[in-house]
Amino acid sequence: MEIDTSIIKRAQTWLDGDFDQETKEKIQFLFEKDQDELIDAFYRDLEFGTGGLRGIMGVGTNRMNKYTVGMATMGLANYLKMMFPSGNLIKVAIAHDSRNNSRFFATITANVLAYYGIKVFLFDDLRPTPELSFAIRHLKCNSGIVITASHNPKEYNGYKVYWDDGAQLVYPHDKNVITEVLKISNIPQAAFLDNPEMIEIIGDEVDNAYMKELVANVLRPDVIKNQANLGIVYTPIHGSGITLMPRAFQEIGFTNFNIVEAQKIPDGNFPTVKSPNPEEPLALAMAMNLAQDINADLVLATDPDADRLGVGVRDNHGDLILLNGNQTATLLTYYLLEQWNYNGKITGSEYMVKTIVTSELLVEIADSFNVEMFDVLTGFKFIAEVIRDLEGKRKFIGGGEESYGFMVSDFIRDKDAISACTMIAEASAWAATQGKTLFGILLDIYKKYKFYREGLITITKKGKSGAEEIMAMMDSYRNNPFKSLIGLKVHEIRDYQLKVAKNFTDGTEKVIELPASNVIQFFLEDGSKITVRPSGTEPKIKFYFGVVGKLNDTDEFDEVNARLEKKIKDIITEMNLN
Repeated sequence: MEIDTSIIKRAQTWLDGDFDQETKEKIQFLFEKDQDELIDAFYRDLEFGTGGLRGIMGVGTNRMNKYTVGMATMGLANYLKMMFPSGNLIKVAIAHDSRNNSRFFATITANVLAYYGIKVFLFDDLRPTPELSFAIRHLKCNSGIVITASHNPKEYNGYKVYWDDGAQLVYPHDKNVITEVLKISNIPQAAFLDNPEMIEIIGDEVDNAYMKELVANVLRPDVIKNQANLGIVYTPIHGSGITLMPRAFQEIGFTNFNIVEAQKIPDGNFPTVKSPNPEEPLALAMAMNLAQDINADLVLATDPDADRLGVGVRDNHGDLILLNGNQTATLLTYYLLEQWNYNGKITGSEYMVKTIVTSELLVEIADSFNVEMFDVLTGFKFIAEVIRDLEGKRKFIGGGEESYGFMVSDFIRDKDAISACTMIAEASAWAATQGKTLFGILLDIYKKYKFYREGLITITKKGKSGAEEIMAMMDSYRNNPFKSLIGLKVHEIRDYQLKVAKNFTDGTEKVIELPASNVIQFFLEDGSKITVRPSGTEPKIKFYFGVVGKLNDTDEFDEVNARLEKKIKDIITEMNLN
């Protein structure tokens, strides 16, 4: 096989450089035995994106390993010293999930920061990502890092960076950190050595502080006390949720809490699932089966770093079903607003936030309580940015996105499956006091407002040609937009890259007051919404569908639901996405 000379040069640089013997032996093996893997490992640098690193673990410039992690940390350390040069000690908190090598990478990160004179607070064992977000502000750190690849397959790991407000990096810090990381081409071996004087191990004290805030967010302790025996099944899917979730339910007062034993132990191989993703039904199969066996009311799941949640409930026929991310966000939004209103806490200064691809039903609900709902680009860092901008001026209630993430209150600044799961359980208990299930509350919401039904298609286009094909698709939607779909006129097009919203009903144009992003949305005359968005981290393009109907009576749910599902399928067919 002919290998590009630039790839050979990259690999040879590692063979000849200041790299450990084990790494060199693995590279030599690839030269001799697995040239396909050699090419993939060295054909590019692992990209340090706006959120950090994410990639397959192994040797090479395009892999997660001690050197790529170390060099990324060097770049971050240099930027922190530029931004906080006053002479005060710079402090960084570090956490990790259950993935293979997560503790190793966390230790490497801590050692490199310590080498550069930065104080490190390193958790004693795995912890959820949201606790890392909390710890940054609690310990008054300048930055934070969590080692996780979220819900990616077991071969992956990642490195996510946070700023001093506990939120993921946003502009200009994201771009500036990338600039500093790109300047690093090697790392001294001394940077990997232990430096205990600069590294403080943390654990229980932060756990206790986080738990105190979570318990303080309970809206209806009377309801939980009344429904303490609500049947709950939980699975951490071999991840970090096990460190806090059982304690959280115990402290807020639920007593009938059942854990899926086979998925209880943290394990980076995720042996019982194909993918540790709560968006995938198979990942919750064991939990759903246990719930069926013990006649539980509610199923909850968290991904490996416990920032996303999956929810299972009993439907209008009494069968266990999984909610999608929009439905979970809808229930949480409605419950939070209903109880804030019940408790007399809505004064006119409160607000919520959702991402642009999330259901417009959340806007209708917020409007009915006279609470403003902000729209932001995809990613919780943008929700946290709104919170930071309005700090001390207005009160944040909650916010979420369709991809199974939600944030309750602002004591953390990232999506938090721990607090979201406890709030969903509280909402389920509230429903039970009315003789209803959570699904029954969802039907009431559809009847009161509108019936929104969502769908998602993800198309993968691998390699350079795939990336070019995705860009060509976006150019086509941008330059030759739909005028109608399934017989419905396109009422409005929002192009977030051009930052223009065109209304075809009244001929007006408005500037979109959000950062430029390669996203296009089509709003149909009946309120349906189609969003097209290339993934920022994977070779994929995503199509989000939100269609709208009227539910006059809850008994009509199955009929209307089938009609809306067909509507989505018809749009997909007309867009040639089958």
